[in-house]
Amino acid sequence: MFTRRRFLTTTSATGLTLAASGLAAPAIAQGRKIKLGYVSPQTGPLAGFAESDAYNIARFLATEAGQNFEVIVKDSQSNPTRAADVAKDLIISDEIDLMLVASTPENTNPVATTCEAEGIPVISTKAPWQPWFIGQQGNPGDPSTWRPFDFAFHYFWGMEDMGAVFTAMWNQLETNRQIGGLFPNDADGNALGDPNLGLPAIYAAAGYTTHDPGRYQNLSDDFTAQINAFKAANAEIVTGVVIPPDFTTFWNQARQQGFSPKAISVAKALLFPQSVETLGAAGHNLSCEIWWSPSHPFRSSLTGQSARDLAEDYEADSGRPWTQPIGFIHSLFEVASDVMGRVTSPEDPEEVAAAIAATDLETMVGRVAWNGEGVPDFAAANVCKTPLVGGQWRRREDGGFDLVCVENGLAPQIPTADTMQPLG
Repeated sequence: MFTRRRFLTTTSATGLTLAASGLAAPAIAQGRKIKLGYVSPQTGPLAGFAESDAYNIARFLATEAGQNFEVIVKDSQSNPTRAADVAKDLIISDEIDLMLVASTPENTNPVATTCEAEGIPVISTKAPWQPWFIGQQGNPGDPSTWRPFDFAFHYFWGMEDMGAVFTAMWNQLETNRQIGGLFPNDADGNALGDPNLGLPAIYAAAGYTTHDPGRYQNLSDDFTAQINAFKAANAEIVTGVVIPPDFTTFWNQARQQGFSPKAISVAKALLFPQSVETLGAAGHNLSCEIWWSPSHPFRSSLTGQSARDLAEDYEADSGRPWTQPIGFIHSLFEVASDVMGRVTSPEDPEEVAAAIAATDLETMVGRVAWNGEGVPDFAAANVCKTPLVGGQWRRREDGGFDLVCVENGLAPQIPTADTMQPLG
């Protein structure tokens, strides 16, 4: 593939002696480390997804394998346009060998699209696979036009998993099965809120009715219209995919306006301890998806640590509670190390892409293998699914919160610690 980077730069490969275990010799022979680009929302409304990034990267570079890598980090500032811009800068100016990216379609998609256009391999995670794959298609509304990618690979769960987990949690409660939907005008909101292809259809198949008052803009300061619509529908459940500051605004206004649902299960906003801590007592029994926790029965291929070992190390290092992204960002560097250890020419994007496609690795978040398991044929070459369970935030006497697993039907190997409890 002829790209601007190949026009601007040339590379050469020479033979050498292997200097570290598990890594291909050519990168060291060229007198340089393998360059990994990493784009994440270090600042802005999505910054909670990046809270553990500095910790994860430092720990990776301290491993034996990590000694052979340079990680160049760029802050997308939670802005899709900037994410694309810094991705191109990493490709053209920094001449990276492999791109890594995570944290919602607003961050992953522009980076993956840029890499695909430039012919640079990219591995992404921490975004439901449908908004990632379908959202990058030229015509997302026409499945007949969807095509696989040559250089972009993704691993995470899908909206079918979130729908199954959330309905299984709600099935533990007595409700009228009426749902209020909060779906913003962004990649996640438009994909997951689609009445025919998104979560409302999944909920309907499980016997629930979704009342969706329409798309709203991120960073809204008034949710009165949504709250009134939910009241009119007598919604006893609220769900959606909401950025943290918007959920705080919504839930504060809902309580002020006398709206008291029995369950709130929201993706994105309720993933992080700091988001729930800001709510105080109002955070008790809010629920969300759990992609990773100290109770997940997986180990690192890099360090041998268990999930609990990793969480405890992060808490000791940061003084902060563990957070779900720790496991996935750790795994991102596990996969990168494994891939680059199986190529002979790290600067050859086709060889690196082929190595990614051939990955079969047990990681901190479970098995990562682009073998098509559990994925529709149209996305099988580019998407690998990871397990998902559901949990509730329980407030402790000291004011802190614990995220407790209450539903594991899709992943029984991940233990539950309690059952679903209503709000209030």
